[in-house]
Amino acid sequence: MKISAMGVVGFTTMVLVTVTIMVSMNFPFNWVFYITVFGQALVVYMVYKVLTDDYDTTKTFEDFYEDHPIGREN
Repeated sequence: MKISAMGVVGFTTMVLVTVTIMVSMNFPFNWVFYITVFGQALVVYMVYKVLTDDYDTTKTFEDFYEDHPIGREN
């Protein structure tokens, strides 16, 4: 089963939000430390996964994210 880049981004975000919640709830330091280290490793993996993802699109810079300012003709 192939894990998508967006799945990795979502999982990494959940882990780092969990660390924040654990700190605010005064969890023991060793739990927070190990999950923080795990989160940092996930960030490195996430960046690698996003940059090497085989994603193709038909959009170009001319599409301007499909947002056409007022007065611009197609």
